[in-house]
Amino acid sequence: MVAVIGDIHGCYHTLVELYNRIREKYSRIPIYTVGDLVDRGNHSYEVIKFVLDEKILFTPGNHDYMFYHFFKDPTSVFARSWIYNGNEMTLESYEEHEEALFQHIDVIKAAPLYYNLDDCFISHAGISLDFKNILPSNFKENLSILDEIIFSSYRNDNGVLWTRNQLLDIGKMQIVGHTKQKEIVFDESANALYIDTGACVGNNLSAVIIEKNEVIEVLSQKTNLNDII
Repeated sequence: MVAVIGDIHGCYHTLVELYNRIREKYSRIPIYTVGDLVDRGNHSYEVIKFVLDEKILFTPGNHDYMFYHFFKDPTSVFARSWIYNGNEMTLESYEEHEEALFQHIDVIKAAPLYYNLDDCFISHAGISLDFKNILPSNFKENLSILDEIIFSSYRNDNGVLWTRNQLLDIGKMQIVGHTKQKEIVFDESANALYIDTGACVGNNLSAVIIEKNEVIEVLSQKTNLNDII
């Protein structure tokens, strides 16, 4: 059994409230998040510090990679995209924490692009249906076959950080964020659960409790206004 939290986007106070609710009911289970820790909300530094302090496991989102590349590879498409994607709030949150900035971006780069767990498959945006025709027919028997595709395409529009296309049924439940929904949405045809419920736009930060590809519980926390005002 695992808990998976949706896109946080600098909403630190909301994250703490949701995390405490998860721990009250499920004190020992691992907690993951689908990434986009930074940007848009007011407290990106605090979010990453909390994620590290509480040992929350995460897959980086496209916003996290834009943050990393802005400082490490400023001519890259990730870096150039960041200035149009809410970076101001992230930079402001690190103004008094410059010593932590490079530690945090190195942690982002070291994080895995996905977790293939017994209970589910976690990534930021998911495995696109576009890849179906280049996979062997028996790929569901050994999902490590996806490694090469994931790492060779993560910069692309249909890659695991960016895709908004229909997702591929990989034989277990995919838990993804990236595409905001008003509430958690399950795509039965892809066996995919979308859990970004727009914390950064004042809706909710959501989490799901998953066991063996089944949703045990949904927890949603209304955005704390201190995170976005």
